[in-house]
This record gives sequence, C-alpha cells and structure tokens, in this order.
Amino acid sequence: MTTAPTSPVPEPAPRWSRDRWLATADDLLRATEPYASPGRALLPLPGPVSASGAWSDGLEGFARTFLLAAFRVRGQDGADPDGLLERYAEGLRNGTDPASPERWPRIDERRQAVVEAASVAVGLAETRPWLWDRLDHDVRERVVAWLAGVVGTSGYRNNWVWFQNVIEAFLVSVGGPWDQADLDRNEELAEGLYVGDGWYSDGRGRDGRRQTFDWYAGWAWHLYPVLHARIEGRPLAERHAERLRAYLEQAQHLVGPNGAPLLQGRSVTYRFAVLAPFWAGALAGATPLSPGATGALTSAVAEHFFEHGAVDEHGLLPVGWHGRFDRLRQLYSGGASPYWASKGFAGLLLPPDHPVWTAPDDVPAPWRQEHVVPLREPGWLVVGTPSDGIVRVLNHGSDRLLEPQAQAHADDPFYRRVGYANVVSPQLAPADVAAPSDSHVALLDGAGRPSHRDGIERVHLGERVAVSRSRVHWLDVPGGGPDGDHAGWAAARRGPVVTTASVVRGPLEVRLAWWTPPAEAGAAAGGPVAPPPGSDLDADVAWPADPGPWTFRLGGWPLAAGSEQELAADAADAADSADSAGGAVRVTRADGTTSALRGLRGLPRAAVDRRTGADPLGAASVVPSLTGDVPAGPGDVVAALVVLTGDAAAADLDAVEAVVPAPGRGVVEVRWRDGVVDVVPTGPADHATDGGAA
Repeated sequence: MTTAPTSPVPEPAPRWSRDRWLATADDLLRATEPYASPGRALLPLPGPVSASGAWSDGLEGFARTFLLAAFRVRGQDGADPDGLLERYAEGLRNGTDPASPERWPRIDERRQAVVEAASVAVGLAETRPWLWDRLDHDVRERVVAWLAGVVGTSGYRNNWVWFQNVIEAFLVSVGGPWDQADLDRNEELAEGLYVGDGWYSDGRGRDGRRQTFDWYAGWAWHLYPVLHARIEGRPLAERHAERLRAYLEQAQHLVGPNGAPLLQGRSVTYRFAVLAPFWAGALAGATPLSPGATGALTSAVAEHFFEHGAVDEHGLLPVGWHGRFDRLRQLYSGGASPYWASKGFAGLLLPPDHPVWTAPDDVPAPWRQEHVVPLREPGWLVVGTPSDGIVRVLNHGSDRLLEPQAQAHADDPFYRRVGYANVVSPQLAPADVAAPSDSHVALLDGAGRPSHRDGIERVHLGERVAVSRSRVHWLDVPGGGPDGDHAGWAAARRGPVVTTASVVRGPLEVRLAWWTPPAEAGAAAGGPVAPPPGSDLDADVAWPADPGPWTFRLGGWPLAAGSEQELAADAADAADSADSAGGAVRVTRADGTTSALRGLRGLPRAAVDRRTGADPLGAASVVPSLTGDVPAGPGDVVAALVVLTGDAAAADLDAVEAVVPAPGRGVVEVRWRDGVVDVVPTGPADHATDGGAA
C-alpha cells in the first residue's frame, strides 16, 4: 500500500445510537404493513415484477422484512412493541397452508423460494423462544415441510449453497429432515470458489474462471457462516473467522468517509446490506476494525443512503441506489428485493453494552490519509482520497464472464468497466449498454461502433500500476451490422487483444492502451477466427473477424446531477489548443466534483456526451471521452490522464510530462512532472508485485 499526505479529512457522519437503528428498523417495517395480504403471508411491494413473477415477489416481501423484524426482536431480547412476531406468525400459518389462497410457492415451483426460505429459517432461529416455540404443532409441521423442499436439491453454484446450509441447519435444530450429502457437496463447492485473502468468487464463469467479485463476497459469503454458527449455537469456525478478518481489512477501503460505498456489481439495490460483513465481524469477534471504527463506518453508510433519498415518500426502499431507478435492477429483482438491506441491521443482534455501541469514537484507517491499495484477489487497484470522500477502483480482474463463447454479448456494465467509484455509476440506458463509453477503453470499427470487453486476463498488479488484457468484439444488433451479416438477430465480430493499464497517483490516473493480434491461428483480418484449444466450438460456428482498421477511444468517469445546468463541460481538440499532445475535456458539477481527461499520446479529439435517464445518481449525466484521429497499428500506445476529484483545483492536467514506449525493454515509461517515472510492463503476465516507480 502506498500513502501520501492529504488535506484535512471531513468529519464523518454522527454515530448512530442503537436506539436510532431500532427506530429506523421500526419505521421501515411499519411502512410495509399496508401492503400485506389479508392473511399477511404475502407482501407485494410497489415496483417492478421480477422474472420469478408476482407470486414469488410476495413471498420475497414477507421473508426479507421478517429478517429485519427478527434482528430487531432478538436484539431486544424478545421485546416487540409493534407486535411484529404475531403478524409474521399469521403469515407463516397462511403461507404454509396448501389450502390457503395466500400459500407460498414451494421450492420445486419457484427456484427463488430457496433464497427466501433461508431468510425465513434465519428469522425463525433468531426468534425461536418468542415465535417458533409458540406456534401450533400443525403450523410447525407445515413450516418444516415447506422448508424441507430444499433437502436433496442441488445445482447451486454460487452463494446459494449457503441458503441450503442455513435452512438445513434450522431443520436439524427442530428435528426436521436434512441430508449430509447436501452439506458435503456445498462445502466442496464453497471451497472451490474461495480464491484467497478473504475473497470468494460468486460462481464460476466461462471455462471455470473465478473472476466474479462484488459485494456478495461480504453480504453473502461472510455473513451466512456467522448466521449458520448462531443457528447451531457455536462460535464461528476459525477458518471462516480468519477469512472474515482478511476480507474486512480490504473491504473497509471500499467505503468513503462520506458513507458512500463502491457502486459496482449486481444487486446494488440492496444498498446498506454492504454493512452485513462489518456487523458479522463484530458479532463473531473477527474484525480488524476497532469497535469505534465499526460504529463510524456503519453509521456513515446508513446516513449516506437516508440523506440521499433511499427511502421514498411512503417510507419504502424502492429499486435503485439513492432514489428509485429501475434500470439498476437485474431480472431477478422485484419490488421487495431491496429489503435484503435488512442484513445491514444485523448489528441489532449486538447487545446494548457491546463496545460497538459504547466505545469512544474512532474512524477506519483508510479515512485518515490518501492511499493506493492493490487488492490482489479481485485484481483491483483501489485509490482513496479522504479529503473528497472518493474511492476509485481500477478493475483489472473482475469480469463475471458467464456467456458461452459463441453467444454475442455486450459488456456487463457492473463488472467489465475499467473504473468504478463510490460517487459515480455506470451509464445504464440501453444505448450505453449496447455501445459503452463511460470508464471504458474501446476500439472503434469503421462505422464508429465501440468494441466490447471479453474475459479479463491479468497481466500485472503492483503498488501503483495495474495491467490487464482482453480479446474484444463488436456487437451487431438488427440493422446495425454489415449488410447481409444477419437477419433479425444479434451477431458479433471478433477483434484483436486490447491491453489496458492504469498508473495512479492520488486522484490522477494515466490510462494506457494498445492492441495486438490474437494468438489463434486463422485470425488474419477478414478471415474466420479459430476457437481456442480445448474449446467445444469449431471454426464453423466461431464469429468472423472484423477487418479493421480501428481507432482508440478512452472514456472518462461519468458525472451525474439533478439537471444539465449543474454540469458544466468544456472540451478542446488538440488542434484547437496550445498543447498538441492530445485533446482535453473537463466536466465540473456545481459542487466542484470534476471529471477530466487530457490526451497524452494518440488521442487528439475530445468529446462530451450528455444523457438523460441513464444514471441512478441524477437525471442528467455527462460522459467525457478522447479519441484518436488515425487508426492505431499493432502495439501503438495511446494514453490519457484520467481524473475524478471532489475538488476542481485538484484536477492537475499538467502532472504528466510524457508517456514513452520502450519496446526494446518491453515497457512503457510514464514520466511525471516531478521526476517520478512509473514503468508499465507490456509483455506476458509477470505476476509482479511492484509497479517499478523510479
């Protein structure tokens, strides 16, 4: 980790008292009550309908709010002033009654029921003396029978293994059926997805790659072992405790002192569920954070979301990040899905005298000074500047590549951008998914269409330098590709390998790119591209190659605001400025937050693209970019200074003196104005640990 002096850090949000967490939980639960079905078994909340259908969504609303109610009641040793448990007991009676018009879908009817059954099981375990033990015998038998639908099932390949684990653990505790083979299989699968240093890949992608990294590592992979141990009445296993400590040591870098967490990965509509692993660490005594720092971080995140409209005028959590924004959701998300935010209230399980509530104020170490931290397992270079509250992640390792090789696919905006941060979002309008530009490095084809990233190959991750490469392709939709290439279906044209590098110093990043021909035989321009060795494809079904030539475009950080008037933009091509090295573009929001680009090599044309309705952080957004004016040849390096800062004065576009390829040495030198030289490797993956600053 590298650190640097920084300007004074703003004071974090006031610590939330335990009473405030309780009151907030009560308010959220009261707001959902009017939407409950007459028998309280289904809780269909306003919003989009998930791919599982409205019936499943009603169960989801019950289960996820029940989890919040369970944490609240267990934390108060059974005190239940709003009569929550009686309401959920009524729902259990009707939801598990096969003759009830409000019956829940069985697990063999809706796969999504597995997820919700896990929340039901955890909630019943946490509230057992006050709910389960008071249910009628026949109701308990029906609940057991409904939960037991998971026993003997298989096919879980990501964090879902833990849903089956906690359900069967609860069934064991109440004398229900379970299957050791399920648990053994899940253990093997989970261990196969652990990549080290506290990180799990949430499933395997194409060719078995383990490169799906996101908040699921915390709010699923690290939370459920703690909940599982609580069901079984034992301490957290030391193996899981060590992994949780290691994860939290890194995850604390992904939250800014303004309380804004990194906005990356799927299911971010769960919002303050990002707090679940921090609470899990405190519950298990397996955290590197002091109690005061845990309190400060959790309070800051909660305050951030509540200040920015995460709760709507009806007291509900809509699909979105701040306010409602349906484009943020995945197909499995419905109106009740955001209530996995209930996991962010797991801290209520800590008793009132726990040090998290009573210890003196403290702050996490990353909030004290500017830093750059390589997170080696996810392949991220994390840059934190506490003075403006911004956390940036340069992504050189996470791709969530699930699509088969022969399937035409767009970049997943939540996983395959070069950069993510806690104060900006990928652009999510359909046109932005089909033709990405924000925080994206693309080759433009002859018609100006941008390439898409495929699987990420890691090349180098040092203290300030990260390098990765990816085979690129172009996505053609009906009417968008070459004449005769397709008829009413999506097609793709494969391209070369694009290498992308990031060199960082504080809020400044030098982003470099170059392309090289693919290694496969038959990849000559215009010819078919043979599949890689061992592939189940043959040359007859592989996509054709694009003939080129290609021009590079580097997209900068997008900025969003409530209106266009709040976003001032200025762009100048190299020919229009005194500096012929490259174009320059700057976007500044009314609060001073600035996104800027300056071309350093081969990028003379500057552009600003304005959008409406593409960004969950504001109705209007702007994406700056730089483009070459001539086609790039093999190995031709393009480079730009890329800046995201909360202080317009910190956008020093003259900080770099030159970017100089040294092909004889297999490197590119980035020469800073103050004399520091960073060295970027251009050869094969080196697995080095240092960027080579001189």
